[in-house]
Amino acid sequence: MTKLILLPFMMFAANTLVAGLSLDSKVVVFGGTGYVGSQVCERLVEEGFDVTGVSRRGVNPRPENDLLERVNWVSGDATNPKDVEQFVMDSDAVVHAVGLLFDVESGLEGLNTVVSGSKSIPDPDASTYDNITRRTMFNILDSIEKKVNGNPIAKLMNGNKQFPLAFVSCAEAGWRDVPLGDKVDDIAPGWLKSYLKAKRAVESRMFENSPESIRPIAMRPSLIWSWDKLDVLPIIPVFNIACALGVPFIDKTIRVEALADAIVQSIKDDTVSGVQRYMNMEELAEARRNEIMS
Repeated sequence: MTKLILLPFMMFAANTLVAGLSLDSKVVVFGGTGYVGSQVCERLVEEGFDVTGVSRRGVNPRPENDLLERVNWVSGDATNPKDVEQFVMDSDAVVHAVGLLFDVESGLEGLNTVVSGSKSIPDPDASTYDNITRRTMFNILDSIEKKVNGNPIAKLMNGNKQFPLAFVSCAEAGWRDVPLGDKVDDIAPGWLKSYLKAKRAVESRMFENSPESIRPIAMRPSLIWSWDKLDVLPIIPVFNIACALGVPFIDKTIRVEALADAIVQSIKDDTVSGVQRYMNMEELAEARRNEIMS
């Protein structure tokens, strides 16, 4: 009799909390059509996950790509809590790959069509660092917390399993943690300070104010590049040589493909959490490649 009474609650709990990612787990990628997000979506599909890509456009950025054709592309506003909640509540893991280098308050927003991998055009009213980075991630965190803490029976059944949440931050967010980094941080231009303020606000909440039922992962890439991104190719050797020489506030660059591999591996591996610098991302990317080859 007790089992019959508990059965509806057990079924509801099973549909509410992730109990470890399986091949049919649902992963939502906010910013899925972007430079990083589309690469992540491609690899998640390759792994066998049920993938939803959320963006303003809501369309496949590369229709010729067979893997991306299998993504559920939806249009949504990540600055809108209701939009975010509907996608998070039906997911087992979330990736935040929403971002822009120059916001509308920087005075440099026109450069996004040059430096942005997805050639995105900022919204003249909404595309600020605070909106695009902090607000969207806070909406995601609010929704995940509601999901994982809203059902005590599901929480009990889930045991020690945590909800994976990967956030694409930046290497410069950690400047104040390395020698001379605080000096560089102090003389950074205003737009960069605003950019870092939003990234750090997200990391602070992820690691200091989030419940234990969330497994927070912050990727901190330096320059992200690919062979078709000609605007950054000349700078890549400068960063890599400086890093190799031990300049503490400059990290080695990373290819977008490797970053995407690292993100996918991080949400699959229950042991991965916290800040991931270039050396950690390289290890995660290599681990995924080894799994594929084995």
